[in-house]
Amino acid sequence: MLTGKNFDLWANKDIFVSQKPKVKQMKVINLGEKNTVLNKFVAQMRDKSVQKDSMRFRRNLERLGEIFAYEISHHLDYSTKEVVTPLGIANVPTPDSKVVVSTILRAGLPLHQGILNYFDDAQNAFVAAYRKYDKGEDFHINIEYCSTPDLTGKILILADTMLATGASLEIAYKRLCEEGQPAHTHLVCPIASAYAVEYLHKHLPAEDVTLWVATIDEELTSHSYIVPGLGDAGDLAYGVKK
Repeated sequence: MLTGKNFDLWANKDIFVSQKPKVKQMKVINLGEKNTVLNKFVAQMRDKSVQKDSMRFRRNLERLGEIFAYEISHHLDYSTKEVVTPLGIANVPTPDSKVVVSTILRAGLPLHQGILNYFDDAQNAFVAAYRKYDKGEDFHINIEYCSTPDLTGKILILADTMLATGASLEIAYKRLCEEGQPAHTHLVCPIASAYAVEYLHKHLPAEDVTLWVATIDEELTSHSYIVPGLGDAGDLAYGVKK
């Protein structure tokens, strides 16, 4: 039988549970969960017979970038401005946020272009990051190049076609933030693994980052390849590298 202080604690257990602070997590938005034309483009990118057409692969990546850019535009700051037309004045709400569009070379370039098609007045940043294999299946991420404007107080959109382990994106994000802290960062990764999403949950700031994906695949091989995935996005877009 519980008596005294122990009974009081047991009787109020629900209060203690409800007062336990909730762990904040990075917001993840999966556009592929809804029935939209985006899924058609993803299906074509996955299809090994359609993949033979590298121009279509690049164009589909660009289309995805445009769709993601449109969705991200809902989350910017706006104010109404007067626009003089030939017949009068129109009041139009337009974005005030300063945007920087960034990508990890090389596979992310068509995706970057699609985002830039909509945010055509944005500044741009580029990161060259790649896997450097050690012994066996182990690897680390090398960054050889980073070009970026000051990111302080701006909206950073960081795009990469494949999100396998999450390590490259984490390192690229942290390298870019050395040049100023963005007001908010939108990560755009059409094909993501469940492992990588969980990894970013643990390693990136929850309140300052939103992850946008078109699909989340459950399997990641011992060589860190996403299954079913789509293969090597860089090779599919620009040809096999040496």
